[in-house]
Amino acid sequence: MPYRQLARAAARATGRLGWARGATGALLGLGLAGLLGRIVNGAVTPFMVAPMGAAAVLVFVVPASPLAQPWSVIGGNIISTLIGLAVHALLPVTPWCGALAVALAIAGMSLARCLHPPGGACALLACLGTGPAGPLLGAVLANVAALVGTGWIWNNATGHAWPHHARPVAPPPSYTMDDLDAVLEDWDEMLDVSREDLDALFRSVEARVNARR
Repeated sequence: MPYRQLARAAARATGRLGWARGATGALLGLGLAGLLGRIVNGAVTPFMVAPMGAAAVLVFVVPASPLAQPWSVIGGNIISTLIGLAVHALLPVTPWCGALAVALAIAGMSLARCLHPPGGACALLACLGTGPAGPLLGAVLANVAALVGTGWIWNNATGHAWPHHARPVAPPPSYTMDDLDAVLEDWDEMLDVSREDLDALFRSVEARVNARR
């Protein structure tokens, strides 16, 4: 996609002031994540892990994404961290060790239906880290709890239901869900939008076209 089209798509995704809503939510969520991490780990570092920055972008900027739902944030980060720690304990630290940790994290998240991109970073961090496992796991647990709690309060308070639910649209479409599923299967691509949201979007477009006619 050309850069200008990509920029316009990003602007549509966040809305006119969506960036401000997302930035404020990330500020609150990550601030609380750091405070809770400090309480859990005390003077021992880390009190915040870097993948939470990426998680905050998903949770507060694109809360409708399937990759940003509560179970994705919770399961994706925690499962991946545990996998990374296990690989670190069983194998010597090498580049292939990190690659294996991320690959296993992708498999684990997919099987648990909690695919979350920052989870790959958590697995890599846990596998290649040199510090004790306890503080890292404690920081991840604390950070995830703060992000999910803040995300639930902030997103719902600002008019973005979280967990996300597709908006119901009354007019029946000119296609069936079987048609939609068949096209998605033919594409063989993972889209960062649920089939229910695609259906609601297509119905809204059809309703608008019919009203104009």
